[in-house]
Amino acid sequence: MKKILAIAFLSGFFYIHAQNSNIDPNDNKDLMTWYHKDFAATNVYGINTQNAYKFLEAKGLKPKNVVVAVLDGGVEVDHPGLAKNMWRNPNEVPGNGKDDDGNGYIDDIHGWNFLGGKNGDVEFDTLEKTRIVRKYKPLFEGSNSTENKANQQKMNAEFVTYMDAKKEVTLKSLEARQNYQYYSAFVAEIPNMVALLNGKNFTEENVKAIKPTDSKQVQYVMVLSGYLKDEKALGKTANEFRGYLENQFKDALKYFEEQTKYHYNLDYDSRTIVGDNYENLEEKYYGNNHYEGPDGYHGTHVAGIIAGIPNSKTVQYGVAHNVAKIMTVRTVPNGDERDKDVANSIKYAVDNGAKIINMSFGKGFSPNKEKVWEAIQYAQNKGVLIVHAAGNDNKDLGEEDNFPTNFKQKNDNESFVNNYITVGASTNDSEFLRADFSNFNGRMVDVFAPGKMIYSTIPDAKYKYEEGTSMAAPVVAGASAVLLAYMPNLKPEQIIESFVKTANKSTVNAMLPTNINNRFDLISRAGGVIDLRKAAEYAFTNFYKASPSTASQNAPVKKASVRKKVVKKK
Repeated sequence: MKKILAIAFLSGFFYIHAQNSNIDPNDNKDLMTWYHKDFAATNVYGINTQNAYKFLEAKGLKPKNVVVAVLDGGVEVDHPGLAKNMWRNPNEVPGNGKDDDGNGYIDDIHGWNFLGGKNGDVEFDTLEKTRIVRKYKPLFEGSNSTENKANQQKMNAEFVTYMDAKKEVTLKSLEARQNYQYYSAFVAEIPNMVALLNGKNFTEENVKAIKPTDSKQVQYVMVLSGYLKDEKALGKTANEFRGYLENQFKDALKYFEEQTKYHYNLDYDSRTIVGDNYENLEEKYYGNNHYEGPDGYHGTHVAGIIAGIPNSKTVQYGVAHNVAKIMTVRTVPNGDERDKDVANSIKYAVDNGAKIINMSFGKGFSPNKEKVWEAIQYAQNKGVLIVHAAGNDNKDLGEEDNFPTNFKQKNDNESFVNNYITVGASTNDSEFLRADFSNFNGRMVDVFAPGKMIYSTIPDAKYKYEEGTSMAAPVVAGASAVLLAYMPNLKPEQIIESFVKTANKSTVNAMLPTNINNRFDLISRAGGVIDLRKAAEYAFTNFYKASPSTASQNAPVKKASVRKKVVKKK
């Protein structure tokens, strides 16, 4: 669920706003950790991390490590902010080329990569809608019209899905090609556009002072005016602004090139790299142990939000940095994740000891969703919590599909499982609390959590701000790990209830695309942003302290007679 660019069309040209921030962390260390803040003390909707730890420790509880699986694009396992908190398979001998623990995966020390094979790793893949068109086009629009009609009638559900996918692929692939051509042609025009500033800084005053002399210069001014919305561009010298534009357009060219060459390309097939029989959904022993893969940026950032450790270079720390161990399961390429890989990744995480699974990804089509639902049900049966990002489409999930989902039909009143929590993204601005990209729904989104301007680990031992529901989900995954570390017998549904019942609510305008139910407290089940301190007290009072057998394992010492009675019952 990578949130790369927001692009607005401006008379044949584009204003590009990168979603990742280049803010210097040394300028504002308070911003680096804002999502840990106490709302009651600061009026910033953080999750109250430190007070949660203080509450749990004051109760005499002793934490146990919790394994959190990050199903993503890969993780830099030797990052100095993560290395000490990476899960290590206790029964596997590193580098001996053997499956020491007999789990079917050789040398899976820190996890597994379902996007690799003997000869390499998948970096790019098609979108699911592209794969649907490729698979069904010969059946529904082949050379034999009689057979086409027969297949359309016999496979009506598949045909409806095919037509929906075809419509999107046709439109989006054309847009991608056109945009790539526009950017390619326009890159050479950047010096001429910047020259209109006459060497002056890029400011609103200087842009408004430009007097275009022909139609092309009119277009240049429109593009320059679009960048007045970009705070990172304002105030730059003419040369700095030129370099900034060139980098922006370089990113855009790469973005649309990837869409054209891979995402919407019906002839591209990454699965030859993996070497599995993709149509065999029961197959699960494939892949390799290349934990980071070709691009571990997204997964590394997610992992740091959960369990990043402060070091000499930064004060950044993950929500569960004291108690969580990260298992990395590479599941998501640059493109759409595949249902078979998602299902196998969930089962791998469950079978190898993960108690929480973070899934910061999503897609609009899921042809083998039943296989994923089976894996989610498997996780529930094993007592494993699944945390899923709501998506970055600024859509109502009651109208927009975002798979995987815990609702088998969009109009279902309840989830078909009790171990699945869906997370929307909030901001550090109490007046504009919903992140403007976050999906929402009063029934299908459970809670909101900080997901904008989140500072965390990225590859090459670096750190950066990012935004997305991809960042909000690991905030909840980390918070869940804290609760489970101190109260290990909590069930997934109890953790979810603790967050939903104790969220810090707000009635501010949610700034939805529609004015219907346009209050923040109406766009999720919780009606607000999670508060870990409140959730800890709720869970302790309602689930942990209330259970004698549980409390006796990890609570302050009680009377001997009570302890004997509990042991006798066992």
